[in-house]
Amino acid sequence: MATPAIDLSAALVLAAPPLADWLVVLPVALMIGFGAVLMMVRKSVRLHGGIAIGGLALLVILDAGLLWRVWTHGPVTMVMGRWLPPFGIAFTADLFGAVMALAAAIVALAGGIFALRDIDASGRRYGFYPFLMLLMAGVTGAFLTGDIFNLYVWFEVLLISSFGLLILGSEPEQIDGALKYAILNLIGTTLFLIAVGYLYAVLGTLNMADIARKAAGLRGTAPLTTLTALFILAFAMKAAAFPVNFWLPASYHTPRVVVSALFGGLLTKIGIYSLIRVTIMLFPVEREELSLVVAISAALTMLVGALGALAQNDIRRLVGYVVIAGIGNMMAGVAIGTPAAVSGAIFYALHSVVTMTALYLVAGEAGRLGGTWALSGLGGLYRRAPWFSGAAFLLFLAASGLPPLSGLWPKVALLKASLDIGAWWLAAAILVSALLITLALARVFLLAFWRPQPDPVPEAAAPADWRIALPLGCLTALVILFGLLPEPLLDLAQTAAEGLGEPAAYIHSVFPGGTAR
Repeated sequence: MATPAIDLSAALVLAAPPLADWLVVLPVALMIGFGAVLMMVRKSVRLHGGIAIGGLALLVILDAGLLWRVWTHGPVTMVMGRWLPPFGIAFTADLFGAVMALAAAIVALAGGIFALRDIDASGRRYGFYPFLMLLMAGVTGAFLTGDIFNLYVWFEVLLISSFGLLILGSEPEQIDGALKYAILNLIGTTLFLIAVGYLYAVLGTLNMADIARKAAGLRGTAPLTTLTALFILAFAMKAAAFPVNFWLPASYHTPRVVVSALFGGLLTKIGIYSLIRVTIMLFPVEREELSLVVAISAALTMLVGALGALAQNDIRRLVGYVVIAGIGNMMAGVAIGTPAAVSGAIFYALHSVVTMTALYLVAGEAGRLGGTWALSGLGGLYRRAPWFSGAAFLLFLAASGLPPLSGLWPKVALLKASLDIGAWWLAAAILVSALLITLALARVFLLAFWRPQPDPVPEAAAPADWRIALPLGCLTALVILFGLLPEPLLDLAQTAAEGLGEPAAYIHSVFPGGTAR
């Protein structure tokens, strides 16, 4: 009797993925699972903090393991539903996605600890921690998905959970901010969905690796520049880039401090991550054609953010404008598009995730100690909380891009990349923006921390405890570490940028046999 032939494709479909490959999807499943557990014990609000922090600590461990796996073995892919690519839903982690996921998990853990002090029993009862788990499921899913439609799905998960966190407390100011936030973000996601539908009609695929392979053969016949412009506009709205940035300073100062911190550190970076992924890896030629438009938007975003920060009296709104200025720096790296510029943008994104989260925590603690958010009413914080003032000073230096902290190195890389291509005006915008941000944050330190306490003296707030000192201290330590020892992060950012510019390893991870539909 003849031996039956082996169907290799069926064997590949039915084969269980290696255990290491489960690291790609486990972080998302973990957050969804912990969110479900928190909903099951929703009446026992005293348990929420411990359960959520335990889940976020596990998320950090899983993401660190995933980063190590990708760093040592290259991109890794897991396909859902036993359908081979490009038909199945793929989770693909390369160095860029893995390091962003780890950075997000670290600041989420810091935020979860800070929330033990910042979120009262009422906020927990209304679902702060379940919403936080759902938010991190969306953030992690966006960083690790290998399917562009599912990137849209994770954007929707982010929108739902962030809206729930934004209105936590149901105060009139929060409702007003949430309305502006929701409308602009819904417009952005609608544009994203239109672009995805248009992309599928043109290329017949939604798998990112398959798009990267097919786009090269259709550049003479398909309207890929129009597609890329739609994606850029949608992601610019998500990232709060000029001229669609006005929703951020109108909404990010309204929720609880820890919610503002997580939004400032994470949500705008999802837009930047998506912009880099789509324009650098999928449509590099079209990005080059639109580079001048992106560069002009980047320069204006930097200057509008810096001038807005200089004009603010509310410390929370001021930090929102600092976030916007940082988005402009990252967009400058996208506009230039060289490996050095993209690595600078990636380094800046990692720096911004940590620094912007910590800056919002500083703003919240300053408001709590001083009894007001207004710079005109703050003063004497240096005498009342010396350790806190020292951490704030270091974070202000980092956000300004001054040595020897983490903000210096990506700005140097972006400046050099701008001058290398002769874009002196873009380099000038980076320098002017950095100068104005330095002046704005120096003004905060001089008024809120250094000058004498205003008269009458507000009622003294309780001193900070470990729930504030631990997350703020750890984030500040990371900023110092990235500044003093930048080489590992620079190497990682450069390798990630090279992988985006030459995605052969990413494509091979999805199509190891070299075949696609």
